[in-house]
Amino acid sequence: MRPPLRTLAVLVASAALVTGCSSADDWSGPHPKPTAVGALGAGFVDASSSPAPESTTTPRPGSWTGVHPPKGYRVVLVSAGDDRPTKALVTAVEDWAEAEHVDLRTVRADGTSDLLPTLTKALEMSPDLVVSAGNDLIDPLATVTPNHLSQRFLVVGAELAEPTYNVTAVDWSGASFRGEGLGMSSTYDPASFTTRRCAAAIRAGAAAVLHDVTGIVIWLDDFDTPSA
Repeated sequence: MRPPLRTLAVLVASAALVTGCSSADDWSGPHPKPTAVGALGAGFVDASSSPAPESTTTPRPGSWTGVHPPKGYRVVLVSAGDDRPTKALVTAVEDWAEAEHVDLRTVRADGTSDLLPTLTKALEMSPDLVVSAGNDLIDPLATVTPNHLSQRFLVVGAELAEPTYNVTAVDWSGASFRGEGLGMSSTYDPASFTTRRCAAAIRAGAAAVLHDVTGIVIWLDDFDTPSA
């Protein structure tokens, strides 16, 4: 006996829903190059010239808020450490991803010996962007990033001493860790990793990457606007 038309309609709709979810979660297929939704505001960078490689730029507060990633932007968040600053950064990235409909996957390093394998796992996913949270990842990133120039990296709350053009960092006076060889900055302050600053960091950094303003440090001492 053939099922009633209403039953068939429900089955077809259910099948379409399952297929849609499966497709959205599958990163193995081709993926168009992501394009920013919206433009950088005045004062994000000097309009007369592009920032020099490895330079530091201080954007006007809120000049990044008009930029959004395209829906389905593929991001892998790599984290290391259980300290309060790292947890604040991870939460900010997760909140940003949810609000912006980013397709986010997370990998967490379990101890020092797992730092490089965790980065390798992230690279194998072939995301649009790898976001790093946690000072322990800085030295491994300095090793990995020059060998994967086609992959975009965003470091939040720290920076690489000599970043290649595929690495962008968002930093501020209370953060500014640059690797074990350089030690911890004298101005380091865990309390500076506030909810608002961490939220501004991921948004400003992603806006820069989406507009190909990369290979620089975005300095975020001045960030506090209602829209940040």
